[in-house]
Amino acid sequence: MENFKEQIAVILEGPTGLDREEIKLLLEVPPSPDMGDYAFPCFRLARTFKKGPAEIAAKLAGELGESPLLARVSNAGPYLNFVLKRSVLAEDILSRIREGKQVYGSSSRGGGRAVVIDFSSPNIAKPFGVGHLRSTVIGHSLHRIYTFLGYKAVGINHLGDWGTQFGKTITAYKKWGSEAQLKRDPIGHLLQLYVRFHDEEEKDPQLEEEGRYWFRQLEEGNREALDLWQTFRDLSLREFQRIYRLLGIEFDSYQGESFYNERLAGTIAEIVNKGITRESQGALIVDLGEDMPPCLLRKKDGATLYVTRDISAALYRFEHYRFAKALYVVGADQVLYFKQFFKVLKLMGLKWADRCQHVPFGLVRFKDGRMSTRKGKVILLEEVLNKAVQLSREIIAEKNPSLEDQETVARQVGIGAIIFGDLSNDRIKDVEFDWEKILDFSGETGPYIQYSHARICSILRKEAPSAKAPVMGEAYTAKEEEALLLQLGRFPAAVERAADLNKPSVIARYLIDLARDFNQFYHHCPVLKAEGDLKQARLLLADATREVLARGLYLLGIEAPEKM
Repeated sequence: MENFKEQIAVILEGPTGLDREEIKLLLEVPPSPDMGDYAFPCFRLARTFKKGPAEIAAKLAGELGESPLLARVSNAGPYLNFVLKRSVLAEDILSRIREGKQVYGSSSRGGGRAVVIDFSSPNIAKPFGVGHLRSTVIGHSLHRIYTFLGYKAVGINHLGDWGTQFGKTITAYKKWGSEAQLKRDPIGHLLQLYVRFHDEEEKDPQLEEEGRYWFRQLEEGNREALDLWQTFRDLSLREFQRIYRLLGIEFDSYQGESFYNERLAGTIAEIVNKGITRESQGALIVDLGEDMPPCLLRKKDGATLYVTRDISAALYRFEHYRFAKALYVVGADQVLYFKQFFKVLKLMGLKWADRCQHVPFGLVRFKDGRMSTRKGKVILLEEVLNKAVQLSREIIAEKNPSLEDQETVARQVGIGAIIFGDLSNDRIKDVEFDWEKILDFSGETGPYIQYSHARICSILRKEAPSAKAPVMGEAYTAKEEEALLLQLGRFPAAVERAADLNKPSVIARYLIDLARDFNQFYHHCPVLKAEGDLKQARLLLADATREVLARGLYLLGIEAPEKM
């Protein structure tokens, strides 16, 4: 639809005296389709024309002559409304989809610039719980969206593989661990030990000191401590990667907190040299002004903190990627932390500090409270995914028992249901974990979108549109055809908006609307029963819808089955 905005801007350039780019920025989509496809607000012209905006809109509506692009120009109060010719609209949109196929909706706006996306980032030696789902699927979708828009997206899994909790885990393993159990069920055994440590700690406070001791040993390079830590890390990553394979997710880097250990001294020295630190009761801090508490860089015992590593990581990432953006897909409960982190980067005088952005999201909660690893109160993400696949398997067996390759389709639909169930919500809202809701396959869900795609594939298996048939815009006269065409034309804008807001939910909601409009079209406009040119026109419209549904699902990290 950007092409049409450009042409309307050309039409308005002379009569308004405004620059073409400014007109494009002012053009709006009216709140109701009945008002038109685009609206131009005339407030900006009041000072130039010495008249009220409504009077200017009426005058322009009367002066603008006929155009091969426009069916109607009218005024409504201070707005000048434009209705595009439906035949022109259809030919433009459908030609772009047919010629562009998988690149329709993409752009080169990124220009190959790097966007570093820090997402998922589970803690090793702990379960991959359903609480990790949001960061993982939001970050993966953003990675695909930015790549689609011409950026070089870099997905980084900043593993939580360092910190005092590993002293506790080492202590617990040395006291109660089993090598056989560790090999058989590494995450389950480590969780069991972690929970036991905190239970025993309440009875024996000396355990806390033992945990600190073993973390100091780890930081000082003790061979036994390092070997155990490396074993925990390797086994954890192996388990995590199995989950990522289920979700169809890959990362460009698994550099976790431990990667930056050797860089911390240099990072702290660089911050100190900027003259922005001071000592407070033996600790090293950076004052951040009256609006937020100071940032603690190093404790009085010499131990560093998460923020020290994040600063070191930011310096390393800019050095290696020269990023245009650095996104941190982390829960909304860390808003203050990221304000402090980014403020330190600014105080260091780093020109690229403003390129760093926190992408917050609401938490996943139990009905009876928040999840707690210390108490072992965790729903495993793998358990959720497997249950969703099993439910899909049962539905397929009931409704389409003759379906080929049922296992693959059950996996596509089950995993897709979980991902879409998350991404269709505005990321900033909290999500209450509820088995019934997250696995509900009716209504505005991933399976509904996938089924719409599969339905179109079924139509096209019976008869595909002719590759030689021209796009006949005048053939689309039904209101359902018009609504579907307009929806297809909105896809590029939906992708751009999803990137601008860092919200995959924009695309998810778009796909719900597209699937709804297709099903309205399907029920009111026979495709295979139509004849001649009308059949070819409707086959082409269906095929274009299939392409956009598949592309939208891909951007969300969801597969598009051809049969269901």
